[in-house]
Amino acid sequence: MESYAAAQQVFVVGLVFARVAAMVMTMPGLGDAPAPQARLGFALILAFVVAPVVAPDLPPIPPDLGGLAADVLREVLIGLAIGAILRAFLAAMAVAGEVVSIATTLSFAQTANPAIAQQGSTIASFLTLLGVVLVMVTDLHHLFIAAMVRSYTLFPYGRTPPIGDAAQLAVRAVGGAFMLGVQLAAPVLVFSLIFNIATGLIGRAMPQFQIFFAAAPLQVLLGLSLFALSLGTMGIFWIDRYRDLLSAFG
Repeated sequence: MESYAAAQQVFVVGLVFARVAAMVMTMPGLGDAPAPQARLGFALILAFVVAPVVAPDLPPIPPDLGGLAADVLREVLIGLAIGAILRAFLAAMAVAGEVVSIATTLSFAQTANPAIAQQGSTIASFLTLLGVVLVMVTDLHHLFIAAMVRSYTLFPYGRTPPIGDAAQLAVRAVGGAFMLGVQLAAPVLVFSLIFNIATGLIGRAMPQFQIFFAAAPLQVLLGLSLFALSLGTMGIFWIDRYRDLLSAFG
């Protein structure tokens, strides 16, 4: 390799690749399941871009294989932690979709979610894909690259990763994503509550009237109409919160 690059340069790029690849493999959009080869190729390109920026902060090659393996493992764990936190916040859209599906009695409509390669409700899959599209359209994926560079300031090389702080941040991110998902679905959720109370009162007032057969199609129609009307506000609110999260890293 000395004919093409110094050993130190190869070590720096390899160490950066370990962290960047772990982040790319777990980030929303970039880390979706359908294209693993593209993810690794993109991570390698990013490693060549990021390596010159962070190279002055990286130490020389460790003298033994054990030290090298420990360095690579530490970088992979840091990358996985950051990428997982950024992906966990995307779950807010999936939570909102599940809540809307339950509120509109459409939770039985299941489809494959390409973002996670698993089954999920149709509305949750739609909102998850909408979240990824919004990230790309609003250029928030550029902040992903800034977060990669910024991570070397937040988690400098050679120091023990703050596992406790990372765990607390992950718990807050997951809890915040669930709370945000319920907030996004609040209009449909409130409608479902009022509609079910109204149909229950009608059913008690007129027991002979088959209220379920008349109310079920109306609940689906009105619930989906309200969901469509609030979709734009839902996307704007979520992308603003996601931008705030990315700004903390970038």
